[in-house]
Amino acid sequence: MSASAHFKAIILFDGVCNLCERSVQTVLRHDPTGYFHFASLQGAAGQQLLQQYGLHGNDMKSFVLIENGKAYTRSTAALRVCRNLTGPLRWLYPFIFLPAFLRNPIYDFIAANRYRWFGRKTECWLPRPEWKARFLD
Repeated sequence: MSASAHFKAIILFDGVCNLCERSVQTVLRHDPTGYFHFASLQGAAGQQLLQQYGLHGNDMKSFVLIENGKAYTRSTAALRVCRNLTGPLRWLYPFIFLPAFLRNPIYDFIAANRYRWFGRKTECWLPRPEWKARFLD
């Protein structure tokens, strides 16, 4: 049985990206029910899920959301994550009603510049011990 069958929602994120790390930490803080689980794109679980859903690691610019057996990417993934969070981030979800061709260029611009603006690590980020169970690898 695949890893995605065990969880309702899995976020695949770039484990060396500082912006992505901060985004994951924000999700962890605003997801008190533990709805989301995580795997880095660089890890074995992340690579297996990309393959399972017909996505390629080299094509991924930031993160992927796998929710209820379906993979979402780019702005759609980001907004679907916001929908399930507490606090003001939840208010971003209504932007899902804008067509993706309007949303995705903004997402792509941020994704293309994330290393330059926020930096990157040489190794994947490791979660705090209390969050470790939410990570697949």
